[in-house]
Amino acid sequence: MLTFREGPILLEAFRKLSSPPDVIIFDGHGISHPRGIGLASHMGLFLNIPSIGCAKTRLVGSYDETGNEPGDFSPLVHNGEIMGAVLITKKNVKPVFVSQGHKIGLKKAIDITLSCCRGYRLPEPTRKAHLAVNEIRLDKNRGQG
Repeated sequence: MLTFREGPILLEAFRKLSSPPDVIIFDGHGISHPRGIGLASHMGLFLNIPSIGCAKTRLVGSYDETGNEPGDFSPLVHNGEIMGAVLITKKNVKPVFVSQGHKIGLKKAIDITLSCCRGYRLPEPTRKAHLAVNEIRLDKNRGQG
């Protein structure tokens, strides 16, 4: 139900862009969702832009253990279908859960996610967004004291 909470504000933010992005990585799931359509799938569909879900936790499916090197991955399988990948983006850290959102295949989603990792577990677009939101929250809390 993340789409119903965050979707409207995301759509408003995307309307303000001067040019559309080539692809969007969302901090959430694509098709690796209990209903088969998570935040990345919904937003990609609404925006008609290729989208990737890159989540920190698993919602559905099972997987075999991966290696420990960046780029190692294991298929995330749910009801006999590959719904995504459990991807190592940095050595000795927990994996991320990558899934197709809209207009993109799993291999391309994995490749793009890896190409956006700059020494951290999360891809830069979602990592930077997370840092910015935390800074805004901190500033708001300072103003309340």
